[in-house]
Amino acid sequence: MLHLPDCWVWDSWYVDDGQHYHAFYLKASRALLDPDRRHRRASVGHAISSDLINWTEVTDALVPADQPAFDDLAIWTGSIVRAGSEWRFYYTGISRADDGLVQRIGLATSPDLLTWQRYSGNPIVTVDRRWYETRNEGSSNDEAWRDPWVVQTSDGWHMLITARSNVGQADTRGVVAHARSDDGIDWTVTEPLAQPGYKFSQLEVNQVVEIDGRWVLIFCCGRRELSLDWQRRGGEGGIFAINASGPLGPFDTPAAYRLNGPNLYAGRLVHIRNGEWVLLAFVDRDETGAFGGVICDPLSVGWNADGHLAVLT
Repeated sequence: MLHLPDCWVWDSWYVDDGQHYHAFYLKASRALLDPDRRHRRASVGHAISSDLINWTEVTDALVPADQPAFDDLAIWTGSIVRAGSEWRFYYTGISRADDGLVQRIGLATSPDLLTWQRYSGNPIVTVDRRWYETRNEGSSNDEAWRDPWVVQTSDGWHMLITARSNVGQADTRGVVAHARSDDGIDWTVTEPLAQPGYKFSQLEVNQVVEIDGRWVLIFCCGRRELSLDWQRRGGEGGIFAINASGPLGPFDTPAAYRLNGPNLYAGRLVHIRNGEWVLLAFVDRDETGAFGGVICDPLSVGWNADGHLAVLT
């Protein structure tokens, strides 16, 4: 378990450099006392492990920038990929100028996963109002554009983004936004890969992977972010999955099923060196009902008889 005595830990993402597993995660001081205050104080921590269970904390990866900058208030969730000789960290930033209500995506690079340098052209991807809700539309009081998950395919780089559609009722506008790039630096925003209109007001912390020849998208949604109709029916939040034909879907939102929860949140699938897949997530609610703020030990996952991805342990 990844537990920091002085800080809460929540959303995370992982890199295997061939020698160590690296966990990157949002963190904020427990001195805030109220865990709901953590989001506007978030920075990115870093720990390494040989087994995904025992972790050694190292120097933080990224903290909020000096003012003025798109990320001078807090750093939020992202993903890290290898591009030639460098590592690229795509991340979410919020700023003091917007009172944290507008989310944008930036880039930092590193030769070794330890020292990170912000890209001079940040932010690199911002919301496109042709398809996506902006701060001045709908009933939401912020502009959702976060949690970039980046994959490379034969036709370039693709980014999956947590966003909201600019059409439909407010509590079912959650979509998976899409941007593509030839070089991973200059991006073009396109239509969403998952359409709105089902039970989610957000599909956050997206990840798409191929497990045993089958593609699957996982994401999370808390109970309060489910549609009002689904809440009335007793729907619970947690980690959800959608089976897909490829890394770009399309993702059939009505076919979503719950993978785990509601006590675990913001899950990530990690391919370990023996060929198996595991799920790591943060503990949203512990056995007392309080915010957990730690990352669980890995849970084995695999396909069940119904063709759904499932936790095996």
